[in-house]
Amino acid sequence: MAEKEKKGKSGAKENGRVLGWFDGLKAEFRKIIWPDRQTLLKQTVAVVAITAVLGVLISVFDAAILEGINLLVK
Repeated sequence: MAEKEKKGKSGAKENGRVLGWFDGLKAEFRKIIWPDRQTLLKQTVAVVAITAVLGVLISVFDAAILEGINLLVK
């Protein structure tokens, strides 16, 4: 019977830790300064544009290296 009491107490203790963790998480989320719609749009456009440019550059370098390898092999 003592085991059940220990399990019950540790379960409540564990439950308190989990709830405390979530309370801390909510408090941290309240501290976040969320961007407004205009800032979010600008940042999204910047990320998409940079990704597209890097994709093109990688493709060009890949094609150039492939051509160089083909010339060396032949």
